[in-house]
Amino acid sequence: MDVHYLEDFAPGQRYISQRLRIDADQIKAFAAQFDPQPFHLDEVAAEKTFFRGLAASGWHTAALTMKLLVGSDVRPAGGLIGAGFESFNWPRPVRPGDELYIECEVLEVLPSRSRPGQGIVRVRITTFNQNAEPVQDGICKMLVFGRKAPQA
Repeated sequence: MDVHYLEDFAPGQRYISQRLRIDADQIKAFAAQFDPQPFHLDEVAAEKTFFRGLAASGWHTAALTMKLLVGSDVRPAGGLIGAGFESFNWPRPVRPGDELYIECEVLEVLPSRSRPGQGIVRVRITTFNQNAEPVQDGICKMLVFGRKAPQA
């Protein structure tokens, strides 16, 4: 896969990842370590909650999204360096058996005025399930380096 420099990104570009299937054991293992709540750990207990069934932690969904992003064709020079989120939402839960994929859309490319040779690429990253329903969406800023280093 090719590396993309700041100059290679343009608004409207879209990248779609491969798919990743999630199962109940993965949901429970993540939750046990990072978000130990009944609706993430136990099918029976989860039935009596807001989620009405076992649901992955939103933070698990975020981690899966990152895994899909790293494995995608979005390959900024210097790596995937986050510079913050403008929005971040979980419109529906991830369930055992869901097959996730992401779509990343370039919204804006902003070369830095104070640091030549780098800039910010604003992207919308949406994570979908197998029914093309969004399970996570957000607008984030990535630090991306240009092709040429600043001249002395």
